Amino acid sequence: MENAQEQHVVIGTGPLGQAVIRELLARGKQVRAVNRHGQADLPNAVEVVAGNATDAASMANVCAGATVVYGCVGLPYTDWVEGFPPVMDGLIAGAASAEAKLVFGDNLYAYGRVNDSIHEGLPNQAHTRKGRVRAQIAETLLQAHRDGKVRTVIGRGSDFYGPGVTNSAVGERVMTNALAGKAADFIGDLDQPHTYTYIDDFGKALVNLGESEAALGQIWHVPNAKTITSRAFIKQVYAQAGNPPKVNVLPNWLLSLLALFSPMMRELKEMTYEFDEPFIVDDSKYTAAFGDHPATPVEEGIRHTLEWYRARDH
Repeated sequence: MENAQEQHVVIGTGPLGQAVIRELLARGKQVRAVNRHGQADLPNAVEVVAGNATDAASMANVCAGATVVYGCVGLPYTDWVEGFPPVMDGLIAGAASAEAKLVFGDNLYAYGRVNDSIHEGLPNQAHTRKGRVRAQIAETLLQAHRDGKVRTVIGRGSDFYGPGVTNSAVGERVMTNALAGKAADFIGDLDQPHTYTYIDDFGKALVNLGESEAALGQIWHVPNAKTITSRAFIKQVYAQAGNPPKVNVLPNWLLSLLALFSPMMRELKEMTYEFDEPFIVDDSKYTAAFGDHPATPVEEGIRHTLEWYRARDH
């Protein structure tokens, strides 16, 4: 068991970083949160400091004394290709300087198109710009582990939802609109099965991975509730919001047109395969290793998510 006073450093205070912080605080851990500005709406027990994830000296400074470092840095889609490689270099430098474990919160883009369920044994076959850079930084991290530079572990989640999650396929454009009785905005085929990750399950899994020596040097898919279609997911959101379900699906032809003029829409367009085809994540490796840690049921996760949106908007 880790000592409660061991220092846990969370790099990034977006939704995933906040979920990791919530889990660490629930376990009585000492937490330092790092972002560019040194300011965040977090409990008083959390030390918040400024740091630049692309700068090795800055990362060494904020990671000083750390036992575990959690890489939860988020970047706008348009900045991924140029931005993530130096971020990974900075995370590795910071954790290595402290001789700390480095737990990296990742997604599933590196695999590219998968015909069956998505599991950790698949090769990196990304056909998108963002998938290729994800594969690149994951390999950089695993190579650093193999070279003995830093002890690392990667936890991968699917498209997530939950408290604090706004910029996601089932984020603000679904949750806020459902509460207002407006139509949700969605890109993709509503009737394809799609695995969604509840953000607090992701945070808890990263903390568990950080506590496990046996998990090091590997990729793990975090636990998810049973896969359902996006239509069924959105229908549950509207039912709990007390409004009839309505969805506006952006046609692919219109997305292609918008992508000609908008860099962000261009970045969205290359990821639509995830929603136009079955996207089913296998988390059996994690559940086999860590015992029966069931993911939050979708209905419960949606309830907590809507509670957060209601509180935020009033």
